[in-house]
Amino acid sequence: MESSQIASAAADTSDPKTGLRAIASLRVLTDQLELRQVESALRSGMSWQQIADALGVSRQAVHKKHARRVDPSIPIPRRKT
Repeated sequence: MESSQIASAAADTSDPKTGLRAIASLRVLTDQLELRQVESALRSGMSWQQIADALGVSRQAVHKKHARRVDPSIPIPRRKT
């Protein structure tokens, strides 16, 4: 099933079981896409704070979620003290 079909299934309230499975699938897809974008942002030199601002979350939240998951070959900008 492609993502537009999954989104339609998630929005359809006539079959809650199918809708909930679709929502779970969308969460997995969204998480994968977010990680790819975070890695791209880090490669382009964005800081964790800039990434957090773009996602509408705290720096701590985005760092906690992604710091151990990003490609280890990406040079991660460090905060200046």
